[in-house]
Amino acid sequence: MFRWITIVVLALALTGVGVWGYKENQDKNAVLIQAENNYQRSFHELTYLMDLLNDKIGTVLAINSKEQLSPELAEIWRITSEANADVGQLPLTLMPFNKTEEFLYDIGDFAYKTAVRDLDQEPLSDKEIKGLRELYKQSGEIKKELRKVQNTVLQDNLRWMDVELALATNENTEDNTIINGFKTVEKSVTGYSENESTNFPGGSHDLKKINHLDGEDIGKDEAIDIANKWFEKQSASDLVVTKSGKGADVPTITVSFENGDKSGYMDISKQGGHPLNVMINRPVKESKISLYEGGEKGKERLEKLDLPDMEMVQSSQYENTGVYTFVYSEDEVRMYPDAIQLKVALDDGQVLNMSALDYFASHHERDVPKPSISEEEARKQVNPGLDIQQHHLAVIENNAKEEVLCYEFLGTMDNETYKIFINAETGKEEDIEKLKKAEMIFGDTV
Repeated sequence: MFRWITIVVLALALTGVGVWGYKENQDKNAVLIQAENNYQRSFHELTYLMDLLNDKIGTVLAINSKEQLSPELAEIWRITSEANADVGQLPLTLMPFNKTEEFLYDIGDFAYKTAVRDLDQEPLSDKEIKGLRELYKQSGEIKKELRKVQNTVLQDNLRWMDVELALATNENTEDNTIINGFKTVEKSVTGYSENESTNFPGGSHDLKKINHLDGEDIGKDEAIDIANKWFEKQSASDLVVTKSGKGADVPTITVSFENGDKSGYMDISKQGGHPLNVMINRPVKESKISLYEGGEKGKERLEKLDLPDMEMVQSSQYENTGVYTFVYSEDEVRMYPDAIQLKVALDDGQVLNMSALDYFASHHERDVPKPSISEEEARKQVNPGLDIQQHHLAVIENNAKEEVLCYEFLGTMDNETYKIFINAETGKEEDIEKLKKAEMIFGDTV
């Protein structure tokens, strides 16, 4: 009798393990399928947008009416913004693709600045028209290369997950059709920027670069030590270390791990060993600390990274995690370009995610001017229906990507919270931001 009971129990246990394993495998496959679908969507959208961009530049060259020119240029700006967003969704972080991103950024930057200027007073110059013709030719070449890759992807049913794996392991990248196609695109843009930059409209190439790095270069062992301060001492066998591709603007070392229900990665600058991006995935249990306490844990982490004078300007709670934005503050002026985003687990205060790229790209010594108008004068430019709770001085980037000093007003209207930025020199309303699910810290009274 006992023998039969044992057999039944073992059979049930094996069945349970089998069902659990099957479900785990199904869940994993579902995640992989979703990731692959997202990659495919972004790639095909990028290809379509490059077609559209080439057509729109051709349209601008054919337009003879200034009234039609501005809307078309604004449309080019929109298309390049969406194209860059799609590039950012593809697993290309471990291969240099910065020239193409810079190319798209510069086209969009020129299109926006030209669209908002008075074309009656300042029409397109001969140099700008010549540059647009070169852009039309170059965007056509990029379109052709992407179409080649797309045709191969569709014909051979190629997977983007294989691209991600090849880049992460540095294996067989020479045989990967997608990687080779994007390398061809990057090479063509590199040749263009080197040979034709004098005729580029705007010619600024001012895409943000990481410029606040100091310290000596680090190696693999040092990168592992830095990463394990976040990963809670994963064993060396669980860690994968990958260096950024040759030619990357910012040489990085990426350390990643997968261990049961926990996984994560960290991008670390080779110079100085600064964490630029951190992501840790793990189950987050029921909240034991408040959203405010989570922000304090995040601030402590930033101070340990030798990033003092960071002020929390926004916080939101999503289930059992807190998401925070910190900005650098100097002499009670908030520097919004120098921003760091954090995600903190509210079960134990662990920092799960960090994005510090904006900070390291923008942080520098500034000569902040004194306001030309008073806070009272700036307040008059705010919608009178807004109940103002707080005000600060702040440096932000306007639509032309120029830093401007503003009065920042935080207030509520119709149960919604808003930030309004009024230019401290001209009184112009520079920006309005609606906050979602924010728990703001009111440190002073107005």
